[in-house]
Amino acid sequence: MSAVRTVVRGAQRRRVSTIVIVAATAMAVTATVLAGLLLAASSAPFATAFAGQRGAHLTAFFDASTTTSEQAAATASQAERAAGPFPVATAAVRPEGLPGIPFMDLRVAGRADPARDPVDKVTLLSGRWARATGEVVVARGHLRIPPGSVLRLKDGPTLRVVGEARSISQTSQGWVTPDQATALGPAGWQMLYRYADAGTEAAMSAHQAALGPNARTQSWLGVRADAAHRTQLFVPLLSAFGLIGLALAALVIGNVAAGTVASATRRIGVMKALGLTPAQVVRACLVQALIPGMIGAVLGIVAGDLLAVPLTADVADLFGTVPMSVTPWVDAAAIVAAVLVISATAAPAAWRAARLRTVDALAVGRTPLSGRGRRAARLAGRSRLPRPLSLGLAQPFTRPARLVAMLLTIAFGTAAATFAIGLASSLRLVQAADQKPATSADVVVYPGPDGIGTDAGAVIAATPGTGSYYGRGPADITIDGLREAAHGTVTTGDAGAAGYEMLDGRWYAAPGEVVVTTGLLTATGKHVGDTVTGAGHEPFTIVGEVFDGSANNHLYTDVASMPGLRSPFEWYVKLTPGTDRAAYLDSLTSRHLEAQASEAESADGTLIVLDSLTALLTALLVSVAALGVLNAVVLDSRDRVHDIGVQKSIGMTPKQTAVMVIASVGVAGLIGGAAGVPAGYLVHHWAVPAMARGAGIRLPGSTIDVYAPALLLTLALAGLILAAAGALLPAGWAARTRTAVALRTE
Repeated sequence: MSAVRTVVRGAQRRRVSTIVIVAATAMAVTATVLAGLLLAASSAPFATAFAGQRGAHLTAFFDASTTTSEQAAATASQAERAAGPFPVATAAVRPEGLPGIPFMDLRVAGRADPARDPVDKVTLLSGRWARATGEVVVARGHLRIPPGSVLRLKDGPTLRVVGEARSISQTSQGWVTPDQATALGPAGWQMLYRYADAGTEAAMSAHQAALGPNARTQSWLGVRADAAHRTQLFVPLLSAFGLIGLALAALVIGNVAAGTVASATRRIGVMKALGLTPAQVVRACLVQALIPGMIGAVLGIVAGDLLAVPLTADVADLFGTVPMSVTPWVDAAAIVAAVLVISATAAPAAWRAARLRTVDALAVGRTPLSGRGRRAARLAGRSRLPRPLSLGLAQPFTRPARLVAMLLTIAFGTAAATFAIGLASSLRLVQAADQKPATSADVVVYPGPDGIGTDAGAVIAATPGTGSYYGRGPADITIDGLREAAHGTVTTGDAGAAGYEMLDGRWYAAPGEVVVTTGLLTATGKHVGDTVTGAGHEPFTIVGEVFDGSANNHLYTDVASMPGLRSPFEWYVKLTPGTDRAAYLDSLTSRHLEAQASEAESADGTLIVLDSLTALLTALLVSVAALGVLNAVVLDSRDRVHDIGVQKSIGMTPKQTAVMVIASVGVAGLIGGAAGVPAGYLVHHWAVPAMARGAGIRLPGSTIDVYAPALLLTLALAGLILAAAGALLPAGWAARTRTAVALRTE
């Protein structure tokens, strides 16, 4: 056993190799853990949060004019568990100090302490609960204003935001004290129910019917479906990065383990000459690969868990759930995987070393096997390249297995970078296409205090500087085949020039024609050219499919198609060239219109989280690839240290030595980069449409075809840059090594 310890201790004294092994393994395991934790966080976040918060299977609203609070409370006996009745009110509010922002409806429920209720245990995310009248807690993501802000009510009083919370059941947009809800003039009563059988549409329909015709209800199945759309948006992204990360981790760890054994073969030969048995050789090789590998694996587990904390919090915030903690089974699986990969790759190399004759083991490492790399060396020697460059280019062919491993490592790293750049470009184009109708205008005019604002069109037309303009407003439109009314947008004026991105067909040009989203076509089974019917309007002809960043059942039509409709209009104005926008806004304000300059919205929460995930995972994977190259070059330089000493003794300068070492990764860098770019391209063209399908939308072709030829060429050369970056440290070490030390090194 002492002989085995001697071999292991001898290997650990190679500090550079050991550090590289630890770092490469740690980085690879970090990428694996992070991908695993994020996949676990996105696999079933809604179910986990719904159970933890005792979410409401059914949320019911009873109108105060037809139902008393006692009658609403009596319905609690129909459920396994119930909470309420809570007074509910709707207040028109806007942030104080921002007069250009229109009033928005805020639906609030009067609950003394939502965190203690038996159903819908609301999670307080920041601040505190409302304790007195004049205070409100808002649902995160609704108003996007921090605690401490003041909301101005339409009739004069104010509400101070004292906290931010989340209801997994989406039961309310805000919470106040019961007294405050009563002071606002309660519109009705809210009841929350949990049932033993709530997993099917049929069961929920029966529960809804049992509450009677006076109850307006919201089923948890609809909320779950919305969360599922957002979850499915992440699955292709995490799957792509997860698979690349796992493959790269296995490749790097395997190459590190096999290289560790190979680099110690000469030392093993010495120990065999002193009596080491084949079984002891195998054990020694496995142990000397596992020790630094396990140290790196443990460091990778810690780093992955720490990095996952803020990212899983972002994912939970996007999904509308609570942040998940570190998942032990992911850490355990990563450790087991690291041990298996290290053992599986080190064992064959150890067995080969054990079977080698002592004299062969002593020779391995100093000279390549007969014939390997000679043809490449002859071809390089005949070239007109400087000798250090030609020597470096030919060197990898003396160890083909190591060359292939390095090539694959660079290919995976380049593929990850190609995919990430394409994904970021696609996400930016998707957001730009979704915001284009609003950003194409210079000025937005909001509905007046009466909430209608149809007279604003005449004022806008008469205001100097007005170029083109159109109005649009919301309308719920009943469509046969849909369970709920479609979200409609009625327009007046030339809305077709607003920049809506068409996926198929054309914009409507006459009453009775509509343009719809992919979600509505999917839900109704219709196609462009079909006719849809419904109550309250004449049959509509679908003439086009328009891009919409949401998965809603949305329908666009001219206001003439909905006679008698009174809808609050927002007006979008394009100014004539040379018009002073500030003066134009002052002119509209003087005529009692609420207007402001249009601007692009800030990055959507989904895009922010996706960008964060993409940037971090890409950085990890590229770093793993660079460390894989670093490890391979370190091993190769260690194996050739005597040759480097000979070359230095006959006149090779330190600069030429560094050039030779860096050139040794040139072939792998070029071929790996050329192979990785098409792989990343294909992953992007699979993942982005898959993400869109998971979200229930279809993307314009311009948001997918984002790779210009120049960009692809640059990315292919990035493989060479990645390889050179990984070889810089070993090149510097080789250049600094003194000739006498190199000649004495075994």
